[in-house]
Amino acid sequence: MSTQTHEKPHRCDVCEKRFSQLGNLKKHMLTHTKEKPHRCDVCDKRFARSEHLKLHMMTHTKEKPHRCNVCEKSFTQSGALNSHMLTHTKVKSHRCDVCDKEFSRNGYLKKHMLTHTNEKPHQCSVCEIAITGHLETHMLTHTKEKPHRCDVCEKQFSISGNLKNHMLTHTNKKTHRCDICGKTFSLGSNLKTHMLIHTSKKPHRCDFCEKRFKRRDHLKTHVLTHTKEKSHRCDVCEKRFAQSGALKSHMLTHTEEKPYRCDVCKKRFRRRGHLKTQMLTHTKEKPHRCNVCEKRFTQGRTLKSHMLTHIY
Repeated sequence: MSTQTHEKPHRCDVCEKRFSQLGNLKKHMLTHTKEKPHRCDVCDKRFARSEHLKLHMMTHTKEKPHRCNVCEKSFTQSGALNSHMLTHTKVKSHRCDVCDKEFSRNGYLKKHMLTHTNEKPHQCSVCEIAITGHLETHMLTHTKEKPHRCDVCEKQFSISGNLKNHMLTHTNKKTHRCDICGKTFSLGSNLKTHMLIHTSKKPHRCDFCEKRFKRRDHLKTHVLTHTKEKSHRCDVCEKRFAQSGALKSHMLTHTEEKPYRCDVCKKRFRRRGHLKTQMLTHTKEKPHRCNVCEKRFTQGRTLKSHMLTHIY
């Protein structure tokens, strides 16, 4: 008898995976049967394992028994607390063997590895798109479900993380500061993105044309010009868009809603970008500079038109 068989005597008859304890085998079998015997008494949602039900119940009770001793932030799960503690220690013990990038959690490393293999293990049963990330999150683009609501302005979000980021717009806290130019940001991720403007690095490369980008989201947008994929559809006129943001902007043409208001002149706009442009007319700021004659412009497109005067 092999050592593995001796240490793990309980074997799954379906996939032959072995377990050291019979109870673990029984839990594993539920992944094959899809049985969910544990039901939430509040919302009737069902779970395969009792511990998953217990964690779910905390979303109703708002209980967060695990507290950080450094900043006193509380968490529902001990695993979430352990991950949070790494933000204080800055320890990144998981390293990518391909590019040497380091991560604080093994899960982050595994997700990162997919960027090297180009593997997309999850396929949506609705639109058949293959994705790298969470399939459950992608499915919300089809169901339009937004279960997470802001208690201040009642805006709703599909993902809890987006709600947390949104809440910072109400507190106006910007604790992340750029060491080069002093600009501050609400989110650490926004600071990381900002730091790229100070470097010439473009780590994200298009596999179709090898064009490089500073940001991953810019690469994703660019790739759509090759695939011609338009997965976001307007429910009113059925027009399709490559990006969800473009669909949101388009939807305003049906509602006539103008959610963005200038605090100076009270003029309203459909798009945030249009509001930003309007604000420049009040501040007289001209952030776009010609590298040839150093003339400055309010808008990027005006600079592009100006550059043609140097070419011809």
